[in-house]
Amino acid sequence: MTNPSDIVWHEQTVDRAAREANLGQRGVVVWFTGLSGCGKSTVANELEHQLNQLGRATILLDGDNIRHGLCAPPSGLKEEHGEEFANRFGLGFGAIDREENIRRIGSVAALMASAGLITLTAFVSPYRKDRDRVRKIVEASGAVGDFLEVFVDTPLEICEARDPKGLYKKARAGEIKNFTGISDPYESPEQPEIHLAGDAEATPSEQAAAVLAELTRRGIVSSSDR
Repeated sequence: MTNPSDIVWHEQTVDRAAREANLGQRGVVVWFTGLSGCGKSTVANELEHQLNQLGRATILLDGDNIRHGLCAPPSGLKEEHGEEFANRFGLGFGAIDREENIRRIGSVAALMASAGLITLTAFVSPYRKDRDRVRKIVEASGAVGDFLEVFVDTPLEICEARDPKGLYKKARAGEIKNFTGISDPYESPEQPEIHLAGDAEATPSEQAAAVLAELTRRGIVSSSDR
C-alpha cells in the first residue's frame, strides 16, 4: 500500500496567475444543478456560446458526456478492460457511485479553473454534501468565490412532462433504479449564487444572459467585453 507521505506536491514554474494573465480572465467553476430535464445543460450550453462570442476561454463538462469516458458505467468499460476492472472503476447511479462521480468532476473542474478557464458544469449532482465538497476543492486550489452554484429550479412535474430522454417513463416503470426525483432524493441548494426559475417564461438564451450578467457583476467577465 502506498504511503500518503510518499506522494509529494510538485511545484510548477507557471502558476495560476500566469495562466490567467495569458488568457486575460479569471478561472472559475459555474456549477449548474437541478433535476434531469430541468434545462441545466441547455442553459449551460447557451452560456458557453455567449461567452465564446465574447472571446472568453471556456470548457463545458456535461453529465451525460462525462459518463461516456471519465465516469463511464461498468458496462462501458467491461469490453475494453475486463469485468474486474469495470466493476472496480465503473460508476453506476447509487449514492456512493454518485459521490465518486461528483468528486472526480469536482477535481477536474478545479484543474480547469486553475488553467484560467471559465469552467461550466451541468450535473444533476443531487446531494448537497457532494456539491459543498466540490466548492471546497475548487476554492482550496484558488480562492473563495471561484465556485458559483446555479440552481435551475424546475418543478418535477415539468421535468417529467418534458422527459426528453424517456428516463422518467422508464423510472416510473421500474426499469431505472436510483433515479433522482422518483426513487432517489434531490437536495436543493440552500443558498445558490444564482437561482433560475425553470418554470418561468424566460428562454434558455435569456436565462444564460442572466447568468452572464451575474458573472459580469462579480468581475469574472469584464463589462467592456459585452
